[in-house]
Amino acid sequence: MGALVLMAPQGPAAAAAGRQEAVTFSKHIAPLLQRSCQKCHRPGSIAPMSLLTWEDARPYARAMKFKTSLGPKPGVMPPWFIEKNVGIQEFKNDPSLSDEEIALIAAWADGGAPEGNPADLPPPITWSDGTAWEIGEPDLVVKSPTFSIAPSAPDWFGDIGSVPTGINEDRYIAAYQIREINNSRDQPQVVETAAKNTAGSFVMHHATVTTIAPNGTPMLAGCCNVHEVGRNAEFFDPDAGKLIEAGSRLAFSNSHIHANGRETTGYLEVGFKFHPRGYKPAAQSRNLFIGTSPELIDIPGMASNVRHEALYTLRENMKLTVFEPHMHAPGVRMCVEAIYGEEVQTLNCAGYEHSWVLAYTYAADAQPLLPRGTILRTIGYMDNSPKNPNVADPRNWTGAGHRSIDMMNIALWQGIALTDEQFHEALEERRQKLAVKEGGRVVGCPLCGPGQKLPALAGAEQPRPSGGQ
Repeated sequence: MGALVLMAPQGPAAAAAGRQEAVTFSKHIAPLLQRSCQKCHRPGSIAPMSLLTWEDARPYARAMKFKTSLGPKPGVMPPWFIEKNVGIQEFKNDPSLSDEEIALIAAWADGGAPEGNPADLPPPITWSDGTAWEIGEPDLVVKSPTFSIAPSAPDWFGDIGSVPTGINEDRYIAAYQIREINNSRDQPQVVETAAKNTAGSFVMHHATVTTIAPNGTPMLAGCCNVHEVGRNAEFFDPDAGKLIEAGSRLAFSNSHIHANGRETTGYLEVGFKFHPRGYKPAAQSRNLFIGTSPELIDIPGMASNVRHEALYTLRENMKLTVFEPHMHAPGVRMCVEAIYGEEVQTLNCAGYEHSWVLAYTYAADAQPLLPRGTILRTIGYMDNSPKNPNVADPRNWTGAGHRSIDMMNIALWQGIALTDEQFHEALEERRQKLAVKEGGRVVGCPLCGPGQKLPALAGAEQPRPSGGQ
């Protein structure tokens, strides 16, 4: 066995296994838990167990080893599904563990999960009571109408209504966060449901949240895209804050609610952080929904690795800021590509978990800069076999629809539209920051190489409305 270890490649796991120093909770594991786990795994928060102390974490050492080793797939901890071997890797608020850190957790579990010297512990974090917002204390909180569902009711899809925002002046949104508040934890589990495995204590899988102007017109380019179970906060580009008009309402539509085995009543809270008064956006924000037409989704019973695609051609220069896969229970993976001329770039691939849907906000220097004429391709992968625990009955054929057992295949994008002048300025800034050399290739920026230019578009006014929304 020793010979095998010596002959194995010295990757992160092998390196951790060969450490001279024992891996301990106090010195090696506690800092990882503080950064990536304790936000949820602490008293009063949403996770089922606390990981604040060695006494808390030790009984779960083997489970921690297993869950952190799953890779960017459903069930991985911490939840973060971006594949690290392809595409753009720079994101804001990325809680994921490196290979070396995953190996440390495995070595700790395999070594008996020792505590180590308490003097090695990092200073403890003073956590709130579980009500803290990712965006900081909001400037405004708006609550949706309430909704209820019985323990074993069928999925419900529809509008839950609108409410006044209560603001009396125009404001631009810098960031927002939506979260579900319900009484589920206080209710006894009375029935096992398929949704219980995919929703936990939450019942609102997703809802479209839209501002309605005082004249009754929906502001489709305004707040707030889509709320989904587990979805993280969203921060808009500093140059493209989104407007909420004085006297506007907030509408909650296209809501998908499913039972979780408990008699549940709840509502959504929308927290807003505003730009300072007097702020004016320098660019126009855009929402892009690029998905497979419903009539084309066809997933046979017991089938795995079923692939469906969608294409959309950009009609204006775009800087993409947020990528979010939206699928349903059969969905397990999504890749997104940018095609410009003969060049095909995979921007990202991400696993998909129906019970914890994330949005991925690109770091400023990694936001895709795509010229008009770029084709965006959404590629969704579905697993309708017994290997997928989110599927209620894999023997059934599945097509498009609103229920958890149906399927959607949509890449939701946030971005800003750029004029030719703004686009060239952004290109030059990116080239200088990345020091792109002749012949260099930048994923997400097909024109970043020196000497490449945006083709002229005679007679066009820019920016022009783009697709999706």
